[in-house]
Amino acid sequence: MIIQKDCYKTILLIWLVCAPLTFVMMRYIPYPFISYPLCIIPVTLMGFSLFFFRVPNRQTVAGDNVVTSVADGKVVVIDKVYEPEYVKGECMQVSVYMDFFNVHVNYWPVSGEVTYYKYHPGKYLLAFLPKASELNEHSSVGIKNEYGDVFFKQLAGTFARRIVTYATPGANEIKGDQCGVIKFGSRIDLYLPVDAEIKVKLGDYVKACETVIAELH
Repeated sequence: MIIQKDCYKTILLIWLVCAPLTFVMMRYIPYPFISYPLCIIPVTLMGFSLFFFRVPNRQTVAGDNVVTSVADGKVVVIDKVYEPEYVKGECMQVSVYMDFFNVHVNYWPVSGEVTYYKYHPGKYLLAFLPKASELNEHSSVGIKNEYGDVFFKQLAGTFARRIVTYATPGANEIKGDQCGVIKFGSRIDLYLPVDAEIKVKLGDYVKACETVIAELH
């Protein structure tokens, strides 16, 4: 199992807290029927930290006009909206909400040139709330290929206090490569041209790289 490189410190911190706590409970609580159940909590957290920050092996759907999901999770928004930051016009928004059991590594949805990147500090509202898209801490990334512009936001949630983005304006990126990671609960807002053919429905569970979100024309 591969662990996301930018999460090593977070995992180490969890282990530095949980491992000594487990030792203390095993060493100083003389009753196994008490110490063993108590130790389940920190040991589970240690194991879950590795599972949570794993990097899965994915097969990316081919096609220069095919937009794949940036993240694993549930589709919570499909709507025509006005996007003022990058698109500066009407577009289709598709949002994917990640819970604690989803992979939180993010992947490029299309191949092309990175044309925009900006980090926005902000609040930490629940990521599935509509206002989170504007008010929460987030990173904004624009990427352009021959079929048009794709814009997406990595949104922090109530527990996600760090967003990592690998976007460098001017760089050429390949669909399916890692574009960053959001630690803990979070959301991706994906903005597509109005004429994009959306391939998912509200409530669908999607996988990064492997689920087609839309086709560009």
